[in-house]
Amino acid sequence: MRPTASRITGLETTVFAEMSALAARTGALNLGQGFPDEDGPDVVVEAARQALRAGHNQYAPGPGLPVLREAVAAHQGRHHGLELDPTSQVVVTTGATEGIAAALLALVNPGDEVIVLEPYYDSYVAMIQMAGGVRRPVTLRAPDFRLDAEALRAAVTPRTTMILLNTPHNPTGTVLSRAELQVVADVATTHDLTVVTDEVYEHLVLDPDAEHVPLATLPGMFERTLTLSSVGKSWSLTGWKVGWATGPTDLVAALTTAKQWLTYTSGGPLQPAVAVALTEAYDFPAALRTSLRERRDHLVGGLRDLGVPTHLPQGTYFALSDVSDLGWSDAAAFCDALPERAGVVAIPASAFHDDVEAGRHLVRWAFCKRREVLDEALDKLARADLHA
Repeated sequence: MRPTASRITGLETTVFAEMSALAARTGALNLGQGFPDEDGPDVVVEAARQALRAGHNQYAPGPGLPVLREAVAAHQGRHHGLELDPTSQVVVTTGATEGIAAALLALVNPGDEVIVLEPYYDSYVAMIQMAGGVRRPVTLRAPDFRLDAEALRAAVTPRTTMILLNTPHNPTGTVLSRAELQVVADVATTHDLTVVTDEVYEHLVLDPDAEHVPLATLPGMFERTLTLSSVGKSWSLTGWKVGWATGPTDLVAALTTAKQWLTYTSGGPLQPAVAVALTEAYDFPAALRTSLRERRDHLVGGLRDLGVPTHLPQGTYFALSDVSDLGWSDAAAFCDALPERAGVVAIPASAFHDDVEAGRHLVRWAFCKRREVLDEALDKLARADLHA
């Protein structure tokens, strides 16, 4: 084998690809990777068809089509009270994943430390490493998965330059409270840190007692915060990979500088359709939220009835179970055995941890599937021997 760059050393195939391939190979139901099995709003899909026929098939401008940047700015104003200049404070990205990559490449120097909440989305780890940064995890621990303020404060060192935040949080489903976010803001302002906040589940808060509060809305935080989101999760269009970054002009410009050497631009005919999602199908996430709440309750309740302790998430697509009561010392072994035993695929949460013990017994299930798929999965699990 020819030598490879050290920046990718240890970055193996993502666990999502591995487990989805396992589902395809075995014919198992895929409750692993977080994608819905139903499409988003018809009006948005039709807008994409019209854009294709109207000739929107060449390169869009690097920062994104003006119609979408304006729609994003209006969305941030309508939902969060943030006033943005769409020409300089909004950039369209190839999903939030590219936004994460571009932000880290633009803002992290080799040796800089980046605080990240764990369990974490695995692209955070990959891109911190590719940027030459050093991750400093702060663990959200079972059973409640709340932010430990003292652990966050203790994670800061003289080399810390950034906090990479995710709320609503994948995979725990935690929605950080205003008080928890104020701790983040206090740490960031005290130590002059930049914050990149991944808010792709912003509209999928399922607990009526929880509220999504964008960090950029807290006093003193807009000027140091890049906010990332996308159409994928809240409008059930994950395959479109259209996202956006918003924030102060200097941070958006830095992200755009890095982004132009990644994809430069993408999704030309999809961008005007996403603008339709934000302006005409703005009520779709509310209906999706109601449906997801019912499906969450159904899956969590079903797992608990099977003797699998499962945390009730406040938001997102995912629920975490502890399989130690079933005799498993390692959730990865449980997930490897599950397709053959039950015909179901799930994800071991240990893949999202530096603290191996904190995630060793945790399994992530996706409930963003049709009710009949969840019923079938629960039936298969009920008929299987889930014990080690």
